[in-house]
This record gives sequence, structure tokens and C-alpha cells, in this order.
Amino acid sequence: MDVPFGHPNFARPLPCTCKVQEMNEHTYSTLDRQSNLQAFADKTFATFEPGVAGVRDAFLRCREYAGNPHLWLLLLGGYGCGKTHLAAAVANEAVEKCGLQTYFAIAPDLLDSLRAAYAPGSESSYDDRFEAIRSVPLLVVDDLGTENTTPWAREKLYQIFNHRYNHRLATVVTSNVDLDSIEPRIRSRLCDTALCTPIFIQAADFRQRGMAPRAQAAGGLRAMPPPPVRRFPKS
Repeated sequence: MDVPFGHPNFARPLPCTCKVQEMNEHTYSTLDRQSNLQAFADKTFATFEPGVAGVRDAFLRCREYAGNPHLWLLLLGGYGCGKTHLAAAVANEAVEKCGLQTYFAIAPDLLDSLRAAYAPGSESSYDDRFEAIRSVPLLVVDDLGTENTTPWAREKLYQIFNHRYNHRLATVVTSNVDLDSIEPRIRSRLCDTALCTPIFIQAADFRQRGMAPRAQAAGGLRAMPPPPVRRFPKS
């Protein structure tokens, strides 16, 4: 850089614009390979069943969000109500139609990916991977609250969510746990309705649909109702 003597960048080699772009493309290409989204390629809005009771509003709002991902979306509901399918559909739509760099991860897998970066043979450094995850244009975290809540895990998740909160980066979160069980600093940001839109899905577990009639006919088990969903805090 053409700077005077004494400037922090005086006589310091810096990457050119093309090199920076190449480095960014490599970082996000690596992130894409580490994402779980490939396993959910079939989870799209076209394959979702919006006619099922309790999911149509969530379907419409997620599809609208996918057209222009911005701010945060929080999907809450019991097991098997369609949260993961809708979150993956948002991610797939953002990648395919908007060309948006996206990282999709189940919360425990996200933390495992960060831990793996410490390994000697890792293809990217921990710092590079952490920065890529916290700064990716669209981050989708599935099953928040199911991770092993060690002090390290809590701190890393907080740093990721706090960075995205401060920079208003598009983020989708799903959870089926009571919000009170989520790390308080993260919960506080999820409760900011100026940034985060909560969507409650009151639907039966799709994995058990149709089981009750068959089980009753056979004199066996009945399908269990979905667990109750805690309402979003008012404060």
C-alpha cells in the first residue's frame, strides 16, 4: 500500500482484490462441503405438505422469507412437525434461486465441525472456519438446544449468535426445547422481536401419522401426541 512511514501497513504485503476473492471462494467452498445441506436436498417447498393441519401458516411465511432471507427466523414446535423440512427448504431455495452462500447444520454438528478444525490434518484453520460460520450470509441452525452444553460450547454458540445479531445477518433457527433451557444470552437475542420472527408450529408428528388407526386395528400402540410448545416470552 502507498502509505507513509509509520503506518501499520507500511511495507506490509497485502493480498490483492483477486486473491481476497479467491480466498473467500475457497473458504465458502470448504464450508459448503462441511454443511449438512446435501443430506436434505429433497427437503424443498415442493415436497412439503402444507395441507396438514397446523403447518400452512409456517409454510407460507418460510416460503416468503426464502425469497429474500433477512434478519432472523425462529421455528418452534414438537418432534416431527416439519421444522427441519421448512428450514432446509429455506436454505435450498436461498442457494438455488438467490445464489446465497449458506451453511446448514444441526447444532451439535456445528460444534463438532469447529472442534475438528483443531486437528492437525484439518483443511482449514479453526479461526478461518469459525469466521466463515459466523459471517456466512445465511446460517441455518437446526435443533438448537440439543447440543452438549459445556462451557466451551455455550461460549462458541454465543459468539456466533452475538456476531450475527450485531450485524443483522440472516439466520434461521429451529428448536423443540423450552426456551428457558437455551443459553440466556442467546435466548435474549432470539426474543428480540425487532430482529427475530418466531413461528409456532402446532402439528402432529408426521412420523406417527397413520399409526393410530393401524395400531388400534392390531390392538397395539397408539400414536403419541406432540409435546407442548412453550409460548414466546412477552418480555
